[in-house]
Amino acid sequence: MATTNSVAELRASGSSRVQIGNVHNEVVLVPERPETPPRPSFTIPFRRDDDFVERKTILDRIHRACSAPASRVALVGLGGVGKSQLAIEHAYRVRDTFIKQNKEIWAFWVHAGTRARVEEGFKTIADAAKIPGRNQPNADILQLVCQWLHNERNGQWLIVLDSADDVNVFYGTDEKAKQTATIGEGMRPLWTYLPQSSNGSILITTRDKELAFKLTGDHKNIIEVGPMDQDHALTLLATKSGSQYNKDEGTKLVEELEYMPLAISQAAAYIVQRAPRTSVRKYLEEFRKSERKRSGLLSRDAGDIRRDGSASNSVITTWQISFDYIRSKRPSATDLLSLMSFFDRQGILEYLIRPIDQDKSYDYEANTDNESVGSTETSSKGFEEDVAILRNYCLISTNETGDVFEMHGLVQLSTRKWLDMHEETEKFKNQYINRMAWAFPTGDFRNWGTCRQLFPHAEKAIHYRPIDEEFLVEWALILHNGAWFSRDQGKYTIAETMATKAQNAYETVLGPDHPDTLTSMGNLASTYWDQGRWKEAELLEHGQPGIYMEQSRP
Repeated sequence: MATTNSVAELRASGSSRVQIGNVHNEVVLVPERPETPPRPSFTIPFRRDDDFVERKTILDRIHRACSAPASRVALVGLGGVGKSQLAIEHAYRVRDTFIKQNKEIWAFWVHAGTRARVEEGFKTIADAAKIPGRNQPNADILQLVCQWLHNERNGQWLIVLDSADDVNVFYGTDEKAKQTATIGEGMRPLWTYLPQSSNGSILITTRDKELAFKLTGDHKNIIEVGPMDQDHALTLLATKSGSQYNKDEGTKLVEELEYMPLAISQAAAYIVQRAPRTSVRKYLEEFRKSERKRSGLLSRDAGDIRRDGSASNSVITTWQISFDYIRSKRPSATDLLSLMSFFDRQGILEYLIRPIDQDKSYDYEANTDNESVGSTETSSKGFEEDVAILRNYCLISTNETGDVFEMHGLVQLSTRKWLDMHEETEKFKNQYINRMAWAFPTGDFRNWGTCRQLFPHAEKAIHYRPIDEEFLVEWALILHNGAWFSRDQGKYTIAETMATKAQNAYETVLGPDHPDTLTSMGNLASTYWDQGRWKEAELLEHGQPGIYMEQSRP
């Protein structure tokens, strides 16, 4: 026997048939009660920053680009350069403009880090706009919101898609995306739910330039956001550190922090929380002590209520999230980044980092045209793909001709700390040493052009003494040649440091009487002689009679 019951409490249209044993209950769902359409509202989840430092040039570009009908604009840059803060400020300025014109506009914020977060953001839009049908069982919220946004009668709107860093969230059909999607939505990519409507504007913040192009459809709609200029950086530090601010020391600190807004805010929070026992000067002194001190300070998360709760307020952690993501997509790209982190941050020549065919010798000195002799077509293509993804994530950049690379020093620091966490530091340190040992020639005057070009990278080797004895000999060779060149350039302090470390390394591995050890000893003695430090030079000469005069002037 079947019975039919009307359940008005469900407040939904349609019907459902439920079988319990032999009893069939058909539930008739009544239509939803009509709701009065709300007036446009401003639902940005962050308050306006009273300490916001106006980066007028960027804000003006955002305003102009977003003013076009059906505009899609992307802010692209490293994590921590201030993309989200610019988006927040832009949203408030749009609201202010509409208020002055006695107009209204919807403003929505959607965190786009995962598909689940995007769906959550669209549900918030549906509730704010009271879109009919949103409470129905199995309602397609994404489609309902997309249709509502398309309808110009619903008024002007602005959507900020924040932290859209994963291309698979919008374009992928991988298992992860399917698992986080609601039933029936998993096979339709999210980008298809982003309307192109003349009454709306979409502003995207992302670390991925490739995704920015996909979502905006035009490179002209991509605004690259880099570190602040010095004046803006000093203003930010002064505002955030308050009474602890000192301009002279502040200038030095923001330079050390490479004008990165998140790093500056992070440092200011640390200073203020520990005042008066900590000041800008004391922070700077700690920061300069060692790499371990720097990474420790930049790993601290002081919290910021104006950032998404899932986002780290540590600049190092922020970048390491990008490293993990890139490794999951393309491990060889993170390998390239890891290798590059040991060179000087500027002037990294392409031939120093290209893949090498292990079955063929590689003559670095003969390849100043930056062509990798041993690279196969496959490895060359792979290298280009690696470079592309690192550039897309703004982790590296190139010169105009594309054959010389550079990185932010803090990105290098973060990469090396990330390698420490994964216990891979020695692996990539050894790769750097091997390449530099082949690339950096003797200090003979005929090699001065190459030496001058590569010396900043050779100088970095001072800090990278390897554990493996095989690479310790190569490390000593870099330092020996570097000492020779720097001595001839009159840079005696660095020459002495390099020559001393080279001699100690050779003696450790090869013994005190090995020709390479004696040559390095002569190199150090020459450095003393050239400075007029006769007694120290004579001590080395008397320690190895008959060897010094022959070996000291290579």
